[in-house]
Amino acid sequence: MEQQRNPKMAQQQQQQEELDEMQHGPFPVEQLQALGIAALDVKKLKDAGLCTVESVAYTPRKDLLQIKGISEAKVDKIMEAASKLVPLGFTSASQLHAQRLEIIQITSGSSELDKILEGGIETGSITEIYGEFRSGKTQLCHTLCVTCQLPLDQGGGEGKAMYIDAEGTFRPQRLLQIAESSPCLAEAEARFQISPGGVADVKD
Repeated sequence: MEQQRNPKMAQQQQQQEELDEMQHGPFPVEQLQALGIAALDVKKLKDAGLCTVESVAYTPRKDLLQIKGISEAKVDKIMEAASKLVPLGFTSASQLHAQRLEIIQITSGSSELDKILEGGIETGSITEIYGEFRSGKTQLCHTLCVTCQLPLDQGGGEGKAMYIDAEGTFRPQRLLQIAESSPCLAEAEARFQISPGGVADVKD
């Protein structure tokens, strides 16, 4: 009985995960078919590089009119369908203020750089780092992988890091060196410590 239930539970869990992804992730452009958009027109949208409902909703009308085989009437219908799945309303100042209160600033590991950034690297946005060869870009990214795990009151985000290494420059051993040699507080004052195993209570 237990062996029969497990596959069923796994299937239900997978279905729930797919449902959650649909609710919180981008909508595949095929979902426009459920709102009356022909499959052929959806294919034309995909051929034009519009693979999500969001990309359709945010594309200017004049650009949609440039897609071969989609008439003005069809564009209006497509835009109406997309707006039902992707709300395009206004955001009030109070809503923006509430969103700003949720932002966390993560220390770069350098107090001087944090001053320039007015507190550190902000969450909820994309921060681009650029500069000449050997100017410290990779070093900063390695350091942020460590500092993002710190508690909030120490300039961290109490989170985890995902490092997308497109150039093969990620060095785990360098990360360990930073974690072991960059305490944010004197040992007598510290409540947490960063080690190769993660963030832990300093007493442990």
